[in-house]
Amino acid sequence: MGRVFLFLIIISFVAFSFLSEVQSTSFKIVNKCHHTIWPGLLSGATSPPLPTTGFALRSGKSKTIKIPKSWSGRLWARTLCGLGSDGMFSCVTADCGSGKVECAGGGAKPPATLAELTLNGADGLDFYDVSLVDGYNLPMLIVAKGGTRGGCSPTGCLVELNGACPKDLRVARVNGTRESVACRSACEAFGDPRYCCSEAYSTPDTCGPSVYSQFFKFACPRAYSYAYDDKTSTYTCASANYLIIFCPLPYTSQKVLGARKDGAPLPLVNKTMMYL
Repeated sequence: MGRVFLFLIIISFVAFSFLSEVQSTSFKIVNKCHHTIWPGLLSGATSPPLPTTGFALRSGKSKTIKIPKSWSGRLWARTLCGLGSDGMFSCVTADCGSGKVECAGGGAKPPATLAELTLNGADGLDFYDVSLVDGYNLPMLIVAKGGTRGGCSPTGCLVELNGACPKDLRVARVNGTRESVACRSACEAFGDPRYCCSEAYSTPDTCGPSVYSQFFKFACPRAYSYAYDDKTSTYTCASANYLIIFCPLPYTSQKVLGARKDGAPLPLVNKTMMYL
C-alpha cells in the first residue's frame, strides 16, 4: 500500500512539473549592442518569482528564461556597469540599486527603456509594450512568436536617441567627452505635474502629450511616450513566446518580425529620425 501511495505521489509530481513547463512562456533576450549589457527583471507584486532577476549578457549573446504563465512585470537593460571601490556592483544607466548583478526586487532607476508585459490577462491575452515614459537608455524590440490570437504585432523603439536627445534631458557620462548615455523624461528632468500626469493632471482629459513626449513618439511611433499613450502603444497576443532584442537593427528583417496579424498602420521606426 505504501509503495502504491509513493508511486502516485511521484506520478503526480511529474505530471505537475510537465504541466508547469507547458504553461510557461519563454523570453529569449538578445544583445545586439556592441557592448555588454546587464538585463534586469522585476516581477509585479502578485507575480510568482523568476529564476533570475539580473545577469550579464555579452555582445552577440542571448539567454532564454522560462516565465510563469500568469507573470506580470518589467524587463530592461543596464549599461556601463562594474564593481566600485566598495565592492558594490552598480551601473551608470538603469541601475536597480541592489549592489549586485541580480536586482533582487529592485526596479530600474530612470532613465530606462522598459519592456512591460502582463501574461495571460483579460480574455487569456498577453499585454505588452515598450515604454519611454521613464526615459530612454537603449533601443529595444519585442517580437511575439507563435501566438494564436490577438494582433501579435512587434513593438519597440529601434532608434538610437541618446545623441539626438534634447539638451535639457541628456544624461552625460563625465569621461572627458561628456557623451550622452541616456535621455531623461520631462517628468524626471523638471518634476512638473503637467509632464508627470500627476496632481491636477492625473487623468487622460487633463494630461496630454508635451513637446518632450512628442520627441520620443516621433522617433518611435509604437512606444509609450507619456502616461496615457495607450491607444498606439499597447499590443496583445495569446500563447506566444517573446523575443526581446536590445540594439536591434533599425530595419529589422521580416524574418525576425514575422507576418503582422493586426495590420497596424504605425511603423516600427520613423526613418526621418534616423538621420538626426
